[in-house]
Amino acid sequence: MKVGIIGGGAAGLAAAYELTKRGHHAEVFERAPFLAGQASTFPVGGGQLEKGYHHLFVSDTDMVDLIHELGLGDKLEWLESKVGVYYGGRIWDFATPMDLLRFTPLSLAQRLRVGFWTFVLQKTSNWRKFENITARDWIVNHMGERVYQVIWEPLLRGKFGEYFDQVSMTWLWGKIYLRVASRGKGLQKERLGYPMGSFGEVFDVLGQRVVQQGGQVHLSASVNRISVEGGVAKGLEIQLEGQDPEVKTYDAVIATTPSYVFTRLVPELPQDYRELLESTRYLSAVLMILELDRPLSSKYWLNVADRDLPFVAVIEHTNMIDRSLYGGRHIVYFSNYPSRDSEMYQKTGDELLEDFIPHLQKINPEFERSWILDYHHHKVDGAQPIIGVNYSQRIPDHRTPIKDLYLANTTQIYPEDRGTNYSVRMGRRVAQMVLDDQKGA
Repeated sequence: MKVGIIGGGAAGLAAAYELTKRGHHAEVFERAPFLAGQASTFPVGGGQLEKGYHHLFVSDTDMVDLIHELGLGDKLEWLESKVGVYYGGRIWDFATPMDLLRFTPLSLAQRLRVGFWTFVLQKTSNWRKFENITARDWIVNHMGERVYQVIWEPLLRGKFGEYFDQVSMTWLWGKIYLRVASRGKGLQKERLGYPMGSFGEVFDVLGQRVVQQGGQVHLSASVNRISVEGGVAKGLEIQLEGQDPEVKTYDAVIATTPSYVFTRLVPELPQDYRELLESTRYLSAVLMILELDRPLSSKYWLNVADRDLPFVAVIEHTNMIDRSLYGGRHIVYFSNYPSRDSEMYQKTGDELLEDFIPHLQKINPEFERSWILDYHHHKVDGAQPIIGVNYSQRIPDHRTPIKDLYLANTTQIYPEDRGTNYSVRMGRRVAQMVLDDQKGA
């Protein structure tokens, strides 16, 4: 069996790996000149750094198992993460129940209410209980308006922009439920995993394994359309770098693109399925990465619960990962999730840096521009789908209405949020669907 796969990110490579491991031919087409998609890397100080911050939770067993399967298990390290929140002009520790009790911007009663309901969420495995209510309404109803305004609203606004009050509580439940799995028993601090050498190396090795198993991986390769005849996917019109377009024939096609890209590739999609795909909106990710000559803070992950600051989170990568991997430089990510037509998305890296610098002195009053050795500005389109209430009723099936055509993207990971672990799991599951369907054909 021959399968064409659009996209060389986690889902596409995992599907190709699974198919070639079973003795089938998989051919991957990646538009970029590199693999790994949102986990792709660039050189910094002699090492490789992700364009967007990445780490693993203890519960991310699909990705952990894959890393070991690829022979990279000795590079995977589990490290304690230091978590804080910036509020009211200062940084508060925010990693343990005791830290919450010391968070005096909330009254004691409010702190106890946050602790109680967070514990309930951590112990509740049935996500469907939270599907028909927004995160905003659930938090206000259970923790109170003040708690919502101080802790949650700035984070939801930063993550989802104008859609902050439409996001399902299931999304927030997933975030909280996951965190407890990475803490272990009792009140242990959270431990996060990272493959020393970068996630990019993991996916490069995965791509090499696909080729070793008889598959093909093409970089800088455009897919112009998916060929459909009589309601059946027959192949791909592709264009390799420096070559003329050509049509390749396959027994099945797996697309791992965002939904808005997929609909452009398949004009033959039924209108109702097209409308279903187009009903999910996406936000982009805008990342600013600073290389500093000293640390900005003592935290790995700093949530910014202050709408006056122009970023929602500060992730100081080298407060968890040894900076010797990057030539001794301190690496700090600043993240935002704007829409493509927003002012922030349109700004250049230089403009964003100028916007950010005055606010860095709020994080660390001693900060000076001279600390900056270099900076990097990355934009990722289609990074964050907006998941509203009752989304399970609208989640697209991996099997599209076009026979032998499959879709695997971040709108289909629900109830979990996007992440390399779930993309790997999804890619392997869709590969199994293809095998099952071809066997039954």
